[in-house]
Amino acid sequence: MSSPAFRALKETFGCRITLLTSSAGSLIAPYLECVDDVIVADLPWVRTSGESAGALMSLVEDIRSRNFEAAVIFTVYSQSSLPAAMLLSMAGVPVRVAYARENPYDLINRWIPDREPYDHILHQVRRDLDLVFSLGARPADERLKLRIKDGDQENVQDELGRLGVDPRTPYIILHPGVSEVKREYPADLWIAAGKLLAQKYRLPLLVTGSTSESDLAGRIADGIGQGALAVAGNFSIGEFICLIDHASCVVSVNTATIHIAAARQTPAVVLYAQTNPQHTPWQSPHQILPFSVPAGLKSSNTIIGYVNGKLYQGKVPYPHPKQVLLAVGKWIAHLSDRLFRETYG
Repeated sequence: MSSPAFRALKETFGCRITLLTSSAGSLIAPYLECVDDVIVADLPWVRTSGESAGALMSLVEDIRSRNFEAAVIFTVYSQSSLPAAMLLSMAGVPVRVAYARENPYDLINRWIPDREPYDHILHQVRRDLDLVFSLGARPADERLKLRIKDGDQENVQDELGRLGVDPRTPYIILHPGVSEVKREYPADLWIAAGKLLAQKYRLPLLVTGSTSESDLAGRIADGIGQGALAVAGNFSIGEFICLIDHASCVVSVNTATIHIAAARQTPAVVLYAQTNPQHTPWQSPHQILPFSVPAGLKSSNTIIGYVNGKLYQGKVPYPHPKQVLLAVGKWIAHLSDRLFRETYG
């Protein structure tokens, strides 16, 4: 979601961009045309932290050796930019741009006071674009974009063929896996929704996910029955982008999959746990079906707690499988109308 802001910097200043990100975040970087280089570090203030104190000092020296002219720190409103600002200050990066609630003094020397989420809540893409706009940077196109690499398309077609799916046949993606239990849509409801979709559309249903989600995908595909295939772990990131690009519709929980769909303008139905109101699909065809996070799984972050108390006071049940069917139907009908117009004018 930060990539439109990256493009704004590159297009405005003609600069070279190095992305400092986690090992998880680095997976998508090769498909962002605006990123020239990547530094991978799982930092202590990130959930996937694995860096020792010695590794942090090595990172500081690595950054110092590259002689960067400026650094822009992207955060969500519930995060602090100060740890990253300290790291970059120690590395001697002369210009450090970021949001912060408290006055950072010289730690952030291009400081934007952070008014989220107390005054307003912006979409994450808009928040990041506003940050670089403070430097005078604007992109020609604000949409998310991911490129497709040579060979990935052929690999997807070969894999679909091996699974018995005609690559020219329309298909629907079901993506149930989550990184946090609180965003889960129950497997029995996935199965019920999948059965309705299979009965209505007679299209292949591809149940996707990472290798670690293979068991979940298998259980859901088996529960749906004929027409459903578990393909979790079958595709690389690049191939997954291609798979989404050619899908008729993606049904997913709120995870990276919906942003990949947005970057390829593939219609999405999002089973959206009420956790991050700023992380909905951006400038793409979609419908959100919200539900409440179970009380025992809500975040202990006080800022997120404030947002939950302000926006999510009533309990919203899990979307009924028939709601999923109706939401997918809207995009299938829209796609059919578009193809008819393109074919017959």
